[in-house]
Amino acid sequence: MGDLVGTSVSGTLFYVPAAEFKRILSGSLEPVAKAGLFAGLCRINTLYMIARAGSGHIGSSFSSMDILSCLHLHEKGPDDLFFSSKGHDAPGYYATLIGLGLLDFDLIHQLRRLNGLPGHPDVGTPNIVTNTGSLGMGVSKGKGMIFANRLAGKTSKVFVLTGDGELQEGQFWESLISAANHKLHELTVIIDHNKLQSDTLVAKVSDLGDLVGKLKAFGWHVERCDGNDIPSISEALESGKKVTDRPKVIIADTIKGKGVSFMEHTSIDSDVEFYKFHSGAPSEEAYTRAASELIDKVNAQLSQCGLSRLDLAEVTRSPAVALNQPQRLVQAYSAALLDQARKNPKLVALDADLILDTGLIPFQKEFPERFLECGIAEQDMVSQAGGMALRGLLPVVHSFACFLSTRPNEQIYNNATEKTKIIYVGSLAGVIPGGPGHSHQGVRDISSLGGIPGLTMVEPCCEKEVGLLFDWCVNKNPLSSYLRLTSVPWEVPFELPAGYLPVPGQGCSWGESGGVALIGYGPIPLAIAHQAARELAEKHSIRAKVINLPWLNKVDGDWLGAELKDCMRIISLENHYRIGGQGDRIEEALAGKLGPGIRFNRVALDSIPPSGGPGEVLEAVGFCIGNLAQLVKG
Repeated sequence: MGDLVGTSVSGTLFYVPAAEFKRILSGSLEPVAKAGLFAGLCRINTLYMIARAGSGHIGSSFSSMDILSCLHLHEKGPDDLFFSSKGHDAPGYYATLIGLGLLDFDLIHQLRRLNGLPGHPDVGTPNIVTNTGSLGMGVSKGKGMIFANRLAGKTSKVFVLTGDGELQEGQFWESLISAANHKLHELTVIIDHNKLQSDTLVAKVSDLGDLVGKLKAFGWHVERCDGNDIPSISEALESGKKVTDRPKVIIADTIKGKGVSFMEHTSIDSDVEFYKFHSGAPSEEAYTRAASELIDKVNAQLSQCGLSRLDLAEVTRSPAVALNQPQRLVQAYSAALLDQARKNPKLVALDADLILDTGLIPFQKEFPERFLECGIAEQDMVSQAGGMALRGLLPVVHSFACFLSTRPNEQIYNNATEKTKIIYVGSLAGVIPGGPGHSHQGVRDISSLGGIPGLTMVEPCCEKEVGLLFDWCVNKNPLSSYLRLTSVPWEVPFELPAGYLPVPGQGCSWGESGGVALIGYGPIPLAIAHQAARELAEKHSIRAKVINLPWLNKVDGDWLGAELKDCMRIISLENHYRIGGQGDRIEEALAGKLGPGIRFNRVALDSIPPSGGPGEVLEAVGFCIGNLAQLVKG
């Protein structure tokens, strides 16, 4: 599930134009050769799309590419449905649809861009039948589609692709039982069994054991095939057609990164302790090597078929603009965690298959006996933490904010009712990075957890505040905490005031108010607030005070009221949905404390945030200097 933004590759990028796909698909090649060539073309374009976007999932896209090619060229009928439950292979699936002419070809240049192709599948894209990216839901959605089909008298088939790490989600196993009970023979589930999840081997996290035996025990017909061999995939699909009294599952043994030798996890250059090509973009050197290898393979196949070499298109990319001393909050958190762990032998860390993205690799190396990798099983992880806390440990629980605040929400509440102490760390919080799309944008965690008794939610705005707030969580808060982290590096035009220390419900401020106050938390809203304050002063002679309020669900009304003295225009910046966010707490805290004529506005999300680059996503949701200036002057 890892999905941090990468750096766009500079230099020359290559892609296969539409005419080349038409040449291959309209030719008289035998089916196996055609499907193999098609998969090769799609791999080239998938690599191009991810390199151009600066992020994406190469490994998952490449492991499933032969399955996608075989299924769409040989098996899927016009009325049949297909979707990938894992969602990480979206670039590969987009390349497939583009190659088949089912998506506008120009979208090849718009992966993870506003109004382009979102980082994970969304029904707003043509021929995408369901939103995916949050793991474990696919089989259940497929069952729902079949129920609707049967009710409408339709007999079309439904194909669902899952990952093998995804099988750690309890919903997958929960969904199998009724599918067999209702004899859903229309349903075929294909498991992309590439043996690797985000960071490491599936077997190291939660060994699947006798997978064939387990699936059969649930009443499913089971086939197994080489998922990177077209004839083997076709044979498994053909065999499944004979089964008409139960749902079918194909275990497709694949290689993550298939098609590029140094990206394949079986390569001697690969490090399975940390698979390098799960997410992000390849370096310029890695792109060039990978593209050359893929192009050479396709040209060799074309030569064997008596066809001319590929006629490729190319794009020249400029180097990405380097950030000027950005704040890196996850790295700061990693250091703060180690510092506290060295002082407190009862501190333990739990992770949900995101050890790299949550900054836990240094902790695992220094304290392996105090680290627990729980895999893609957030409910299990949180309840394990609950058991640890009851036995005197201090568990620190990690995942992305979008998953940690929602999937184990009931388990977090259960832990809170026991009045033990647990620290939850939700990274990748907020609308940025926007590339992964709404399944990974953590913008409802404050509302999901903010009302849990005894749970205090905080968000640091810079590296220094990370250490200060985490120290408060560990050593001063008697009950549980939620530390919300922005994961992407971000430039901030401010420093914390000298001597600043966290006080529950209070914060700090910069500047003197000329009747305007901008309230925020975290590096992104506060950076925008500072930039807006500078522009208001320079262009409009309006002085604005900027207030950092890191307490997301607790506000000291007396302190804030004093900070807002003489302010007639107050604007809060909410890196979250409007309903249930910090702004609600601010309004409650200030009730009866503000005089007549004072206006309070909020910049917050009112609709599902889009997928796209950082600047375009922030502007789309109103997080921009111009919008703030207009609110102040309006």
